[in-house]
Amino acid sequence: MFNIDLQSRIPVWEQIVKMIEKYIQLGILSPGDKLPSVRELTQQIGINPNTVQKAMNDLSMRGIIISVSGRGSFVSRDARAVLLEKAEKRLPELSTLISELLVSGVSVDEIKKTVQEAVEKTEE
Repeated sequence: MFNIDLQSRIPVWEQIVKMIEKYIQLGILSPGDKLPSVRELTQQIGINPNTVQKAMNDLSMRGIIISVSGRGSFVSRDARAVLLEKAEKRLPELSTLISELLVSGVSVDEIKKTVQEAVEKTEE
């Protein structure tokens, strides 16, 4: 379930966070679903438990997961809303990028085509 690229420049804990976020966004993980324990993930991925714990702490602090003492970690009821809010905050970045592309001479039609292709690829 968790594919980690140990050669990536992205820290392993961040890869775990991004993967869990992606699984929630895709509906693979739903509110209330139990996540593997730190020990299980450590064994599955073959990394230091502190690295997995850092990822879990990050997700917990942002309200994406809830840790219940003695029972484990679960996807929070508000996880999708938290992730949507995070994504919406990035829209100004898209606006800035589009402006830069236009100033650089990229046509509106090419930008629309690229956006449409990205949408279609996501829907697959």
